[in-house]
Amino acid sequence: MSAPHTAHGTGDPHARLDRIEVTGIRAWGHHGVLDEEKRIGQEFTVDVTLHLSTAPAGTTDALSRTVNYAEVAHAVHEELTAGPHDLVETLAEHIAQRILTDTGCPLVRRVGIRVHKPSAPVGLPVGDVTVSIQRDAAPVIAVLALGTNLGEREEHLRGALDHLAATDGIEVAWTGPVLETAPVGGPEGQDSFLNSVIAVSTVLGPYALLEAAQRAEHAAHRERLVRWGPRTLDVDIITYGDWTSQDPTLTVPHPRAHERAFVLAPWHAARPEAQLPGHGPVEGLLSRAADRDGLREGPAVTGFGAP
Repeated sequence: MSAPHTAHGTGDPHARLDRIEVTGIRAWGHHGVLDEEKRIGQEFTVDVTLHLSTAPAGTTDALSRTVNYAEVAHAVHEELTAGPHDLVETLAEHIAQRILTDTGCPLVRRVGIRVHKPSAPVGLPVGDVTVSIQRDAAPVIAVLALGTNLGEREEHLRGALDHLAATDGIEVAWTGPVLETAPVGGPEGQDSFLNSVIAVSTVLGPYALLEAAQRAEHAAHRERLVRWGPRTLDVDIITYGDWTSQDPTLTVPHPRAHERAFVLAPWHAARPEAQLPGHGPVEGLLSRAADRDGLREGPAVTGFGAP
């Protein structure tokens, strides 16, 4: 299944995100500088705006591909009743970080928080006092595997690297060396592959990163005719931070990465201390990979093997 299309190279990737708004979340809290505010408490109200891509869920009707806003509301309620904090600003920060690093992670890439304190003791009749903040999720390090065994193989690898590096919200963090490897699985008689692994630092959500990977494949005229058959370019997401997913369209970590030397070897060469979430050190996995004897040093390809 293809990921929904979004623009490529058009500026701030957050500007293209959709929004889910949950407003009027109310709870009795004890936040404030005055002792009386902490002792007696008062009602607070919070409005939350979640910025994420809703297309992966909207096109499949799958809750797992979007944020559960009921869970968001409960998380906000817990933060309102926790503390206490002297400042509403501190309360807003705690709510934002709770959503970005826990409840909405990693799909929510930006969050807006508006905290209302209508009974704030300002000494004058006022209708409301609010604090509004907007915070972005931290970039995620994702590991991608690249492979090609059709056409101008070196050019396909260079093109994929250039395409990903030019995508808004993606920065190439490091690249592994290029290895030449025997085909694993698929029909007989295939030509050998050129394989490598790269890491990107990205503010894109996992499904938006998948789409970027698929655009790179499309640019290389990838055709999906035979499973594990010859192809101009494969770009697979191996890891996305420490996030895990059993979604059939985007299973993370990649379900076969732990047994594929053509993934593990260039990864280990670039980052000897690397770990594959759920499976342990890459070095140990590589030593047990059945296809490790089919690896050969590949050509020097511009951009690959950079720390």
